[in-house]
Amino acid sequence: MTSSELETPPLDTARRLAESGDLDGAAAILRRLVADPDGPDRAQAAVGLAVVLEERGEVEAARAAARTALATNHPEYAAQAACHLAQGFEREGRTEQARAAWQAVLGVGTPAYLSHAHLALARLAETLGEAEKELREATSSGVAAGDEQVAALAARELADLLLEHGEPGSAADVLIEALGIAPESEVPGLRVRLGIAHLELACAEFAETVEGGADVPTSALAIELLARTLPLRGRPEDADQVWSYGLGHADEALAAEVRLRYERGF
Repeated sequence: MTSSELETPPLDTARRLAESGDLDGAAAILRRLVADPDGPDRAQAAVGLAVVLEERGEVEAARAAARTALATNHPEYAAQAACHLAQGFEREGRTEQARAAWQAVLGVGTPAYLSHAHLALARLAETLGEAEKELREATSSGVAAGDEQVAALAARELADLLLEHGEPGSAADVLIEALGIAPESEVPGLRVRLGIAHLELACAEFAETVEGGADVPTSALAIELLARTLPLRGRPEDADQVWSYGLGHADEALAAEVRLRYERGF
């Protein structure tokens, strides 16, 4: 070993060896550091060892190293270790273990990792309520950590979830709030989703008008607007049904008004 190598911090030497492909050499150094229970670099070394061992295909040994790092409760490296465990379990489809590891990230409590953990827990959620809760937590923790990018991503996913389950009003509220904190790169996507939410709200209002029984001109207008808006949401068959409802309505005056609107186009 050269004098320069003796002066180089062991972690840096291990990193250099790993980057050059000498995983055995890197693992040997990292194991020595991890073996020292009072060593100042133990938590970081344990995370590094987990990564190196996983690259060598030693999955269980890698997880043991990650658990060692997690047990230190170091705000940075314990959180990294829990993320390492969670991602590995997800790749293997071990949902319960992945969920427990992401919960461990929350237990460490490092702000920079909380929103990512909540996003993952939302992805693994078994119920709509659980997913919504985690996405809301991801949004708020992203804002608290100053990570507007992740906060906007969480808000977008939450809005998509709410739209998918027929809650456009709640989706619109989420998106309007997100637009107040989102970075410029996220604004267009959020605005498009807000427009979609408004389209869904408009469809609901048009349908309510038709079902509620308004005067002929208003009902005919509502039928036309509903029928012409539904295809924008990928529902052309529903639009056809709305036209059929209006054209065949028992009220001949309403049916005639709808036919005029149907035949004239926009």
